[in-house]
Amino acid sequence: MWKQWKTFDVVPEQKKLAERLGIQEWIAGLLLHRGICGVKEAGYFLHPETQPFHDPFLMKDMDTAVQRIRQAINNHEKITVYGDYDVDGMSSTALLIHNLRRLGAEPTYYIPDRHREGYGFNRTALQNLAENGTELLISVDCGIASTELVAEMAGSLDIIITDHHLPGYSLPKALAVVNPHRQDCPYPDKNLAGVGVTYKLCQALWQSMRNESYTEDQELVALGTVADIVPLLGENRRLVYSGLANMRTSSFAGIRALIDVADIREEKLNASHVGFRLAPRLNAAGRIGTARLGVELLLADEEGKAAQLAMELDLLNQKRQAIEQEILQRAEEQLSGEDPENMPAIVIAGEDWDPGVIGIVASRLVDRYYKPTIVMSIQSDGICRGSCRSIEGLHMYHALESCREHILQFGGHAQAAGVSVRVGEFQAFRQAFQSVSSSMLSDEDYIPKISVELELEPEALTFDMVEELEQLEPYGMGNPKPLFGCRNIRGTGAAAIGSQRQHLRFQVGGPQGKIHALYWNRSDLAGIVNAEHVDMVYSPSINEWMGVRSLQCIVEDLEPGNRERIFPEREQLVEIYRFLYQIQQTEGNIPYSAAELAVRFSAAVHHISLYTMSMGLCIFQELNLLRTDLQEKGYSLQKTSNRMELNHSRTFFRHH
Repeated sequence: MWKQWKTFDVVPEQKKLAERLGIQEWIAGLLLHRGICGVKEAGYFLHPETQPFHDPFLMKDMDTAVQRIRQAINNHEKITVYGDYDVDGMSSTALLIHNLRRLGAEPTYYIPDRHREGYGFNRTALQNLAENGTELLISVDCGIASTELVAEMAGSLDIIITDHHLPGYSLPKALAVVNPHRQDCPYPDKNLAGVGVTYKLCQALWQSMRNESYTEDQELVALGTVADIVPLLGENRRLVYSGLANMRTSSFAGIRALIDVADIREEKLNASHVGFRLAPRLNAAGRIGTARLGVELLLADEEGKAAQLAMELDLLNQKRQAIEQEILQRAEEQLSGEDPENMPAIVIAGEDWDPGVIGIVASRLVDRYYKPTIVMSIQSDGICRGSCRSIEGLHMYHALESCREHILQFGGHAQAAGVSVRVGEFQAFRQAFQSVSSSMLSDEDYIPKISVELELEPEALTFDMVEELEQLEPYGMGNPKPLFGCRNIRGTGAAAIGSQRQHLRFQVGGPQGKIHALYWNRSDLAGIVNAEHVDMVYSPSINEWMGVRSLQCIVEDLEPGNRERIFPEREQLVEIYRFLYQIQQTEGNIPYSAAELAVRFSAAVHHISLYTMSMGLCIFQELNLLRTDLQEKGYSLQKTSNRMELNHSRTFFRHH
């Protein structure tokens, strides 16, 4: 699926902003693209360590929460921290437990089992905690949607809720509800993750109980904040910036052990290390094991114990990957009997699909089809529990709110959410969600976009430019890594590299100098790069090897250049079909990607571009003559006795 470039116009104000900040004009342009217009705001962005923290007591109910926790500590009451099973919940739980202990309490913690209990408060857990002596329960990263359960526990349990998820129509009648998204909360920074809200509670406790300014433990906050994909702006940016800087030498043995088992060798960690290396291992505990394992790791004092727990998480993550591939295959088989290309949204369900993994499968399906996707697990209790992932243009929480009549429970954000429906309501919910998606999204919304902030030929890169870009880190939601673009370039020397020859390396640039380009997991494009003009989207970086520094491009996207975009006519489609038929007759199926097919066709018949081949494959799929797997790395022709009517293909019809 080709991506549409989203480019930015030159902003007139960038020259003035650059002069006032003493930075390059193009860097000022990148700041303005992110909505950072003022000199003071830009100064904090470029130097996150100078960003001041807001007074935690600006949060509604913070004073009540602190007063009750102080009372519980002074009276030696039993305090239980009630967390969530994702990285945000685990890091929030560990952070609060760690600080309550330092402040003189002896707290315990409880995290529900994802499979048996689901997200958030559950009645049995709250009742058992009350019966076993808990007098004060403090939630972290959950609780805002549990209005009925909180009301039921009145008189049995004092409850303080700290959360960052969007509230429903009414707030739980807890002793205190600390959530910046409350309509009556004046706290200026609304984008905190659950662990960020917990951090503000810790700041308030240290300020109130010890008259101290609390700025420690930010590596725990960075873990949960990056993993929960909240905007890395404002306080989040400062917390993540400082937390990443401290991770390698963290006082938490568990974090150091996690870095070791993830084999992160770079001295300086970045947000990608957390999002793609550390967070998946922690999340594996809550997905297919017990989230307590993750909390135990983060709270571990002893090096040997931390190393053992980190290894257990690493093994769980490997198991999670295998389960994910199995469910993905089953989802692919289910969708093969439908027409996902024509669906406004994808909603599928399978018997006993692992609830801890279906969110990742939903993300994979979004990557493949670029449609809002909900993957649900049909459980033995008659409930379908699902994970939701959205695309730009559809606010998932609001979409689910429009389907409320078919839903038992839901909660989440704009791009991701969780939902539960009764099995008997599944079809009605599916139809309602697809209808809402159709009404909220336009045809344009279904075209994947890629932001290109600067069109620049690779040979124009300099070391100074790349080093100046580092001022914008850490990258994440609200502050994406800047991507550059160049059109109709020719690569040379394209070849597969890596232990499994899965990555692509080639050279770009003019006579003044060649620069290496790397495209992870796309070695199938080697023949295309050597034969065609391409449009390339990339991020510049510096490679250091054996003491030698060189510039390189990390490719984000490669697409056919304009001169290669030749749409196939009827005669060429017949040629492509015959070519595919011969492969299937010989090999039993067609085990090649579109890029590999284009190269093979060019060698066996005559030159054909990747664009032309891809359009042909798309037309055959729309006519139900061809099927592909989710990765589009293999195809199979379908038996049919019908004559090929090309105008029945939407793609062919649109081009004629």
